[in-house]
Amino acid sequence: MPSVVGLLEQHELAARRRVDGLREEADRIQAELAAAEQEWLEWTIARERVGAVLSAPGGDSAGAVAAERPGGAETKAEAQAPPLAAARVRSQVPVWHAGLPSTALSADYQRVLAALADRVRLGQGPLTCQEMTAAFGMDVVPAKVEALRSKAKRLVARGWLAEPAPGRFTLAPGVSGPGGGS
Repeated sequence: MPSVVGLLEQHELAARRRVDGLREEADRIQAELAAAEQEWLEWTIARERVGAVLSAPGGDSAGAVAAERPGGAETKAEAQAPPLAAARVRSQVPVWHAGLPSTALSADYQRVLAALADRVRLGQGPLTCQEMTAAFGMDVVPAKVEALRSKAKRLVARGWLAEPAPGRFTLAPGVSGPGGGS
């Protein structure tokens, strides 16, 4: 007759093997997700560039392509083009600079800015992604929280938000929420 301790060790070993297997699968899925996100980003950029070329004023595709050049050289066609009033759905997050309105961001990003602007206006501290998820009326589940975390981290990287402590977000200095100017 096997001992109780021996049976417990067998169950522990089986559980540990299952955890190890699931961790390996999670790592594989994370790597696959990163590759898929990179591919998606590349297709998004390609579509936006083709759209810029096709919508160039007067059919001047050289002016639209030149607008993509590093170094900020402005062409004649670019100088005459009217500025975009609002961002398209799923557009890229521009780097923040003084005078750039929050309307340059998509609605989801504007909502994050608005929530943080309200906190600043009320003299409250930074928000975590879980708190933002709850404030937006979404289910506080890992998928929703991580989606918001991704957006917040992107806004930090582009200068719209600051992360004074890990996982806690607030507006970057000089940035105001939607309707607040810049």
